Order: sequence, then structure tokens, then C-alpha cells
Amino acid sequence: MLGGLTSLTACQQEAKSGKEGPKSQTFPQAGEQAKVKPRRLIFFFTGTGNSLYVARELSGDIISIPKALKKGELSYEAEEIGIVYPIYAHMPPNMVRSFLKKAQLKCNYLFAVLTYGAGKGSAAEICAQIGKESGHSFNYIATLLMVDNWLPAFDMDEQKQINKHFDENLARIKAAINGRRQEIEAVSTAEREHHEKLLKRPGTPFTATGVKARAEEWFTVTDNCITCGICSRVCPRNNYRYSELKAEPQGECELCLACAHACPHKAIILTKGEKNPRARYRHPAVKLSDIEKANSQI
Repeated sequence: MLGGLTSLTACQQEAKSGKEGPKSQTFPQAGEQAKVKPRRLIFFFTGTGNSLYVARELSGDIISIPKALKKGELSYEAEEIGIVYPIYAHMPPNMVRSFLKKAQLKCNYLFAVLTYGAGKGSAAEICAQIGKESGHSFNYIATLLMVDNWLPAFDMDEQKQINKHFDENLARIKAAINGRRQEIEAVSTAEREHHEKLLKRPGTPFTATGVKARAEEWFTVTDNCITCGICSRVCPRNNYRYSELKAEPQGECELCLACAHACPHKAIILTKGEKNPRARYRHPAVKLSDIEKANSQI
């Protein structure tokens, strides 16, 4: 377990003292009326559905982080609160980082599940540190191996065929959370060194404080575009505008790649190159409309 994580959130101080808040307290949900405090509440960020699927598997009460940030509803209470997100260069997406810094989370058990497709590096340690700096002391953090949707490095057709033992790993994480295990996933020296090397690669958009990327520099829209509007609806930053001919990306980018993966005509390509431009991915149990609902800022 990562040392130095001694600060307690308000919820954990109550748990330590044996006191509980009033049973009738309520919390505001993003876009919904307040209701009785749930047992478990999950916040998630998703680009291609992996983390959305995991969030659903962990709780019936889930809230999109982009939607919560847009609505400015950042005070929540539950018995247990979880954060589920994909790691980008071992780090949380910028919007997740912003949410953790701004949100007031009152609970008795705080956990995070970080989805990844290749190396996890020091992801758990980074999550714990960002939490600590934001006043949140995580009780449990685990990583979960899934399909890697990073098009510059991976062929989606190949990724879909790899057995990543997802079901058994998710079952293990579920059991740990249900038992309120106290554990921050261990990070090795080699994993820390790998993360540091990644941040020093020439031309990388990943920095110690998050992604530094512009949509217009990372994506090109081809003449296959029919201005259907899907790219705009799946983008958590609303980075697409439309001319008479095609969509035009512009703005600070999360590099979630939701737009490229969701385009039905594969009209959005990465300017940095792709391993297989013909292959795209969305979690098989997640519909396009689910990602639109989670991310649309329109």
C-alpha cells in the first residue's frame, strides 16, 4: 500500500469515529433531482465504452464526469463512492483530474478502478497522489486490463482477439470492493521508471500535469465525412464544428479518441498515423447512444 496517504476525507473521519450522517440526507445527481443517499455511486469517464461498462458492473448509480463538470454539480454523498476511468500514459484524463480537484465527495469508502490496455505504469500511485492533493484519501485503487484503443500503437482487430482475462480480473476487483478492502495497488520501481521515460519521449502530448493536445493538430477529417454529427456528440469537449462540407475539429483535446472510433465512415483519422486505419473499437456491450449520452456537451 502506498505510504503517506494519511489524510481522511469527511466521510472517512465519520467512519473512523463510528458516527454516521443523518439517514435522510440527500445528494444532487448530474441532471437529476436529489434523492436519498445511495449505497454506492460511481463516476466515470469513457471514450469507447470500456470504463462505462465497468462502472455499470459495479453500480446501478453512475454519473458521467463530463456531464457533472458541465452542470457544475460537484457535491455528492453516498456510503461508497467510486471513480472509473481509462489511463492515458498512466494518468487520468484531464477532465477526471479536474473533477477530483473540484468535487466534494462524502462517503465511508472511496475507491478507483483504472482501465488500461498495455502498460499500467505508476497509474495507481498517480491516482492516489492526485486524490491526496485534492483532499480525497482513496481506500482502494486497482487497475483492470482491457482492449487498448490507442490507435497510433495498436491494431483494434488484434486487440479484440487477445484474452486479457477480463472477467476473472473484474470478479476479483468486485470482491475486493464489496469487502471494502484497504489497498492501493503496488507500483514497482521499473513501472515508475517506465512512466518517467514515457513523459520524456520527443513529441509526446503527455506531461506530468496531463495531456497537452489540440484536436485540430491530432485529427484530420476526410471527404468521407457526411456531417452526421456523431463526432460532436461523443466528444466530451464539444470540439467539432461543421462547414457545408465536413466536420472541423478544434479545441483542447482529451485524446480519448471517441470521435475517431465512433465515426461510421472512418472519416476521422489521426495525423500522427495509425497502426490499422481500417479498424475501430467500441465495447461490445455499450451502444453508440450510451457514449453520446455520457459525453455530449451539446
